[in-house]
Amino acid sequence: MRSTATVTHLVTLALVGLGLHPLLATAVTIAEINGNKFLSSYAGKSVTGVTGLVTAKGPNGIWIRSTTPDDDPVTSESIYVFSNTVGANLTVGDIISLNGKVTEYRSTATYIYLTEITSPSSVKVLSSGNTVTPLVIGKDTLPPPTDDFSSLDGGDIYALPNGAANISAVNPVLDPTKYGLDFWESLCGELVTVTNPTVVVRANSYRDTWVVGDWAATGRNDNNGITMSDKDSNPEAIIIGTPLDGTKNPTSSKMGDQAETITGIVTYTFGFYYILPLTALKITSPSTAKSAPSTLESSSNCKALTIGDYNVENLAPNSSHLPKIASHIVDYLSSPDLVFLQEVQDNSGATDDGVVDANITLSTLTSSILSISGGKTNYSYVEVVASAGNLDGGAPGGNIRQAYLYKPDVLSLWKPNQGSASDNTSVVLGQDGKVELTFNPGRVDPGNEAWAASRKPLVAAWRAKGGKNPFFTVNVHFSSKGGGTSLQGDVRPPLNGAVVKRELQAEVTGKFIAEILKLDPSAAVIAAGDFNEFAFVQPMKTFASVSGMKDLDEVAGIPPAERYTYTYDMDAQELDHMYVSPSLASSRKTKYEHLHINSWANSADMVSDHDPSVALVNVCGCA
Repeated sequence: MRSTATVTHLVTLALVGLGLHPLLATAVTIAEINGNKFLSSYAGKSVTGVTGLVTAKGPNGIWIRSTTPDDDPVTSESIYVFSNTVGANLTVGDIISLNGKVTEYRSTATYIYLTEITSPSSVKVLSSGNTVTPLVIGKDTLPPPTDDFSSLDGGDIYALPNGAANISAVNPVLDPTKYGLDFWESLCGELVTVTNPTVVVRANSYRDTWVVGDWAATGRNDNNGITMSDKDSNPEAIIIGTPLDGTKNPTSSKMGDQAETITGIVTYTFGFYYILPLTALKITSPSTAKSAPSTLESSSNCKALTIGDYNVENLAPNSSHLPKIASHIVDYLSSPDLVFLQEVQDNSGATDDGVVDANITLSTLTSSILSISGGKTNYSYVEVVASAGNLDGGAPGGNIRQAYLYKPDVLSLWKPNQGSASDNTSVVLGQDGKVELTFNPGRVDPGNEAWAASRKPLVAAWRAKGGKNPFFTVNVHFSSKGGGTSLQGDVRPPLNGAVVKRELQAEVTGKFIAEILKLDPSAAVIAAGDFNEFAFVQPMKTFASVSGMKDLDEVAGIPPAERYTYTYDMDAQELDHMYVSPSLASSRKTKYEHLHINSWANSADMVSDHDPSVALVNVCGCA
């Protein structure tokens, strides 16, 4: 007759052979607990005799590293032991054994699970004073992949449909040589070192800071950030989170700053992989990058017009940043002949009091520009007064809208006929045979469901000094990406918030522009603003295809790494674009510049969350 112990052993072997584990697993290694996937096969089961070296302590637990590593780069040799009391009598360098329960934890359903040991018991110190050596990323480990985040993204993190799979459901085998999420997951719990770190984006409000080390990184721009591109959103970057010793990371870090070597624990929290440093991030060489003013020069007539574009971030008459916006327009944009503005609030700002007009906001801005320029730049402005009831999105009560500033000695509206918030402007041929708008300025199809709780495009027809034909402008602010999920989250590909709505908006706007070009294929048309989307993602592809317009970045030959107007998570990225009609795209006079005056700056020095851009165009109708 077999003993109970023998039977238990045979049952255990049978379960393991099936890829399962009994509710109680004895003397398993940390690598076996972590396994070669995102979710542990031991989840929900109790383990005994887990042995490891204490590598770091935090306020709610400790991290231990296996003393019997398997030398497989796919499986992490370290794990988090969650308990606010387990570390009380332990010291970094102790080798311990313990019992506990393997748990998969996440605070939000769209996050990746973190494998940890909970309810630790029978904690024994086996030895003390052992050497703790961090793994140097890229030297003692593989280098981080630079293109793809997950095998479940199908090669494109912005592919449609979004949310086709979940890591937690598929639980793919890790491939840290190819996929960024797999790489960081394979190091979860490890004590690591980042050598020669470079800050790639300003610190957030929690003092968390994205960095890359001295490993390969794609999309390096002139300010030493990393710019996203088609199918590459930079999985090689990592966030430096809250220091474990209670010190605080700096708030002033910014794109391009060089930092001291960082050592800390790799973990997953708040939807991203983090390194929790042993002590605060220290900047050793602050970046001195600063954008130069625009080099584009206007001729003050149709032969060479300067066109600016700037999202001025919830600008109201009493906004503290209004004088700084005015200064940017004068000193950096060099007072363009025409300026596209987005996020202009009404006269009472975000106070929800029924005020919808923005004439005081705009006149306050133009007065500030006049003063800062020493009386040299005297702008007039164009807007369509918003509807009451917060119908255009943005901060409740702010009624944000697009507007234009223009120099009346250079430009005038072509056959002006002021439209209202509900008027739908159309493209028609006038009695003189030239294209005109039924409302000028006007809105594009404002009753269309595509614009529900979003900004309607502001269109205008203009005549430039010396010009015989009108040119047309379309000022856009598409729906924001609110409601999206983390690039490093469970949902694959991640949800690109409101992408379906932006696709509809691209269709409506593109069809309107196509009507102009149908009536006059040689018409000069400029569409610019905050499209809230990247040029290589479907809504922008749709816009270009339907409208027949050309991306001015491509036309002007802007290097891909310098195509950014915004920063988010680890990426320098371009949400603000300018597109031009074929006649402008083929002109040798057409030029374009992005002025990186906000994206590289720290939070205190940032005036708007967007960078402005400036173009030079010939709208006389000749090459």
